[in-house]
Amino acid sequence: MIAIGEASKRSGVSIETIRYYEREGIVPRPGRAANNRRLYTADDIGRLHLLKRLRDLGFPLAEARMMLDLSENRASDCEAVMELAKAHIANVATKIAELKKLETALKQLVSNCSRGNVDCPMLGRLRTEQD
Repeated sequence: MIAIGEASKRSGVSIETIRYYEREGIVPRPGRAANNRRLYTADDIGRLHLLKRLRDLGFPLAEARMMLDLSENRASDCEAVMELAKAHIANVATKIAELKKLETALKQLVSNCSRGNVDCPMLGRLRTEQD
């Protein structure tokens, strides 16, 4: 059993985030020592580490929580995990497409700029351009 600081180091999840996950019921509250300090088990750290990895992969908290719930079920449904991952991949692809459009629009605006102008053509165009 280890304290929250060490659980944070081992899992890669900040202390405040661990507390948040506990308050929100995303992870179970750990046991307490006689001095009322939180004590974490290897399973607790595993849960936190899994959440960290899922969040690093961009899964929204609600989906990360679903994946965590699926991982807690020893007869976990790989099909459900795969469907969540496929949906996330589709969302990532949509975001990439949107970011590419944004990049193109910004490059076009910047290409219209010229050094030394008193009136910035980019700002003028942004002020008058419709979406």
